[in-house]
Parts: sequence; structure tokens; C-alpha cells
Amino acid sequence: MTEAMDNGAALTPGSGHAEGGRHLLAVRVYYEDTDFSGVVYHANYLRFLERGRTESLRLLGANQSELLAGDGLFFAVRKMIVDWRLPARMDDVLLVETRTREVRGASLIIDQRLLRGEEVLLTAEVRVAAILGGRPARIPDAMRARLGGE
Repeated sequence: MTEAMDNGAALTPGSGHAEGGRHLLAVRVYYEDTDFSGVVYHANYLRFLERGRTESLRLLGANQSELLAGDGLFFAVRKMIVDWRLPARMDDVLLVETRTREVRGASLIIDQRLLRGEEVLLTAEVRVAAILGGRPARIPDAMRARLGGE
């Protein structure tokens, strides 16, 4: 099943796709995501963003469960700046837009937006650290290349 967005693009919730240097993931708002007023509870927006980052990394060949099972490397959010602009409501189909802005030695800076059609509901700047053995670790060169680093 697909949902048509105002811009004419059909979205299907799932793993998303890459387009123009960004990852796009459609998510539907369910009753469980909302508070008593019918709008998305503030902490649940972070779940949508996490799904966007996870699927973006997966599409780039950095499946987090495989990384952890292999070398023991994983990514953890170090810092997040979120600007909530407009509320999402039950049954909305939202678009999580994820773009890696910068790849550093042991971290990524990721820009994300949550959209309903053309409306920007939320923006976030996320710093994600690579962790190995409980400590920050340099992102492997092959992965850095896939993520857009040097």
C-alpha cells in the first residue's frame, strides 16, 4: 500500500530509498505514538529519527547489527539538537529525511528533517559516535568512503 504525498511521490513505509544525497523513509503515525491529545508525544519523534538513521546506514552497507556481531563496532548518539516546529497527528504519513553532513574520525554529523508533505515538522542535528570496546573508535576507511568521508 502506498500513500501519495502532495508533491506526487508515492511513499511506502519500509526501508526507504536514497535520493539526491539524502535518505528518505516514510513512517505512519499510530495511536501508540500519540499522547492524550492525539498528537505525537515529543519523545516518539526521536524514534522516527532513529529509524531514519538506521535505514540510511543500512542502505550504505553499515548494518548496525552486523557491525556489532562482527568487530563489535556500533554507533551511539552523542549529541542531538532538535527543533520541534509543528505537531504530527495519528494516521499522518511522514517523511524522515536523513543526510550525512560530515564524517569525522570517530563520529558523524547527521542532519534530519521530519516532513508531512511540504511542511517541515521538525529538524535535528545529530552527532553520532563510533564505539568499540566501550570507547570512541575511528570509523573504518571502507565505511568512511561509503558514508561520504575521505
